[in-house]
Amino acid sequence: MTEVPDEIKQKIVDYLKTVSKAKNKDVARAIGEDKHLVDKAIAELSKEGKIEYIFLGTSFVKLKE
Repeated sequence: MTEVPDEIKQKIVDYLKTVSKAKNKDVARAIGEDKHLVDKAIAELSKEGKIEYIFLGTSFVKLKE
């Protein structure tokens, strides 16, 4: 299983700095990447402790405080 390129992870982190929270599909649209790739990158960033999932009836991600 290959890792997602750091450049895509960085785009996600940079985007999340501009919003309080976002859905994966909105992140994918905002950075112009495929949602499957963004889902994988977000999972990796979560494992690295850089972002966290929050559940408000549906799932969002945000930067870790």
